[in-house]
Amino acid sequence: MSTEHRKPRATLTARALIVLFAFAIFGAGAYTGSALGAKASIPTFTIGASSSPIEGAELSEFWRVWRLMDQKFVFASTTVERPTTQQRVEGAIAGMVATFGDDYSVYMPKAESEEFMQEMSGEFSGVGMEVGLRNGVITVISPIEGTPAKRAGMRAQDVILEIDGTSTENMSVDAAVQLIRGERGTDVVLSIYRKDAGEPFDVTITRDTIELPTVKTETRGDVFIVHLYTFNQVAYTKFVDAMREYAASGKTKMVLDLRSNPGGYMESAVSIASLFLKQGDIVLRERVGNEGQEVLHRASGRNLGEHIPKKMVVLIDGGSASASEILAGALQEHGLATLIGTQSFGKGTVQEVVDLPSKASLKVTIARWFTPEGNGIHHLGLTPTVIATTSTEAIIAEEDPQLDAALNYLQ
Repeated sequence: MSTEHRKPRATLTARALIVLFAFAIFGAGAYTGSALGAKASIPTFTIGASSSPIEGAELSEFWRVWRLMDQKFVFASTTVERPTTQQRVEGAIAGMVATFGDDYSVYMPKAESEEFMQEMSGEFSGVGMEVGLRNGVITVISPIEGTPAKRAGMRAQDVILEIDGTSTENMSVDAAVQLIRGERGTDVVLSIYRKDAGEPFDVTITRDTIELPTVKTETRGDVFIVHLYTFNQVAYTKFVDAMREYAASGKTKMVLDLRSNPGGYMESAVSIASLFLKQGDIVLRERVGNEGQEVLHRASGRNLGEHIPKKMVVLIDGGSASASEILAGALQEHGLATLIGTQSFGKGTVQEVVDLPSKASLKVTIARWFTPEGNGIHHLGLTPTVIATTSTEAIIAEEDPQLDAALNYLQ
């Protein structure tokens, strides 16, 4: 989550999938950033200040309404504070961005921008899940492993009907994020609709500091399993460490678990895919700008060589988005892996994060991406070769039928 860039670019996944991390929430997608190698730094692209008027933009009515609000608006309570001039300006900018009708293009004032970058660094305060708009309603993209949301039983595709008693009908992702976000140790009550649960039910989640896991490994018999939870700044470095562990194990079968991985930096996905692909193989096709100029992202050739798995399964589900779909799609279409699980989220756009002079930032959609064979996945997702589902009962019993299906397939 979060494709998004900071020049050159990175991918976030779903987003604004909101990353319900410290941001309490987080937009899914792919973002642009640096080429995420060992340093994993994030270069920034700053727009200089400009007072040049936009041709054809008549702002007299804007100022007239501004004055009318000052003159006529009656607050519901004397305790309600009047918005500051800066808050009103920021609201106007956010409203202008919203007119483009893209859930992933968002103006972030200074505080939100700082929280967003903190999320991407892998530690923040919140509930630990990513949310976004799905069919016009606030929906959980994926709860993050080891976080309050995951411990509370939140699942991908859960629909959030209310937040602390406030209906989410016609609510923006940003507004939902603001309500879910909060200080460590405080509670938030979510009213949830889950397809297989019948009636809506409440879930109380206690906010906490979120330390986002990146990679975890384990073995089952002759199979090496890699759980990749996010494509953050350190994902490539951590994944390389996992591959060293895999090479030392002597195993030749692998399960790459991308379930509930909401995405992250595009370059991270490309770098990880390069570990498995031949030099020059296409990882994804990016169509940039309104003209749709195609940019091919190719494997670097720094692959595992003789340690490339002989048999490989990639696990996906409805919480696998953006950068996860880039990696899974590339491995599938190059014949290196079989997809098992359920339909992925379906985020096929790329965002760039542009720094502004006020320390605010603009996350703006700049491209669409396609699989190596040119297939679009936006709002469609990737379809696994083998369908494997899970259930509430299985989760409660600490069973994992999807992983079991992958292990059986590799035998």
